[in-house]
Amino acid sequence: MKLSTSEDILELLEASVASTALGAAIELGLFWMLDAHPMNVQEISSAIGIPLRRCSYWLQILQALDLIELDSACYKLSSTAQMAILKVYSQDTWALLAAESRERMPVFIHLAHTIKHPGSVKEASGLSFYSYYALMEKDPERARRFTRMLFELHQPLAQDIAKFLDLSNVKQLMDIGGGSGVISMALLQRYPDLHATVVEIPNVCTAGRELAAGQSIENRITFHPANFLQDALPRGFDLILECDVNIYGKELFFKIKNSLNPNGRFIIIDQFAPEQGIAPPDRVHWAFEKSMINPEFMFATAQEICTLLEDAGFQILTLTPLPIITDSRDGLQEKFFFIETRGRG
Repeated sequence: MKLSTSEDILELLEASVASTALGAAIELGLFWMLDAHPMNVQEISSAIGIPLRRCSYWLQILQALDLIELDSACYKLSSTAQMAILKVYSQDTWALLAAESRERMPVFIHLAHTIKHPGSVKEASGLSFYSYYALMEKDPERARRFTRMLFELHQPLAQDIAKFLDLSNVKQLMDIGGGSGVISMALLQRYPDLHATVVEIPNVCTAGRELAAGQSIENRITFHPANFLQDALPRGFDLILECDVNIYGKELFFKIKNSLNPNGRFIIIDQFAPEQGIAPPDRVHWAFEKSMINPEFMFATAQEICTLLEDAGFQILTLTPLPIITDSRDGLQEKFFFIETRGRG
């Protein structure tokens, strides 16, 4: 978003109100209620449990965003909300996306005062913080919802990867940090002789097995519960894939090399910093949030990852942007890069 007038500045300063109003509408299921049938303000107020006058103002904000329309004293869903929300993702995926946005907000509320803090702003502000692993381990239901959400969000990326990769001679694939198994499942659909092993933490593996159950590929995908940074990895793979994980290091790469069969390949697909200290354009907000926990947080450049790979005994075969093949793939994925390697010796 580029600003050009004082009106733009003033509008952006008030944007948090509209953003949180939208998030609440998603989390509370308003759009799906109105998709079932139009409702007047009293009915909405009663159904959700919001004081009437407050509810009226809330609905006005959503109407101004062109997400709902007022017709004969009843609110109904707009065509914008139909096309941009209901027809894109499931209600639970939208609800979790909105919840995650809400959970990110507290660390930014007093930014003019906290941005100068030399350490973790979250810790200094008394805000709780859980890493991905800690959150997925402590809350099985959150792990299930998060895994299902990424299964939806990554469908276009999975289809592009399945069309782009040549796995003709691959029989055994390890998908490290593979979450729901969405990438593996797309590859299994394309290559009938392939077997995939997804390495993830236990609660995510449970959710992945639920998603695979009943599919034609169910017997060709295994979910292996492990913390891949700490635990031993299974061995005997023709190809190991790490896609959109953003966890790298020489020790991990040594473990991955030892899990490959002779002449096996290791492929990384991810977004990298265009130069040191600069976040990928699609992930600047995410990087800024991470810096509020660790002020030295940085995305690695592709060249830095290639250097780590070479130090761990890999030969770089290919470094190239991942092409966009699927029409429905959104702008986020067009900045993904593809690194293909093979172990030396």
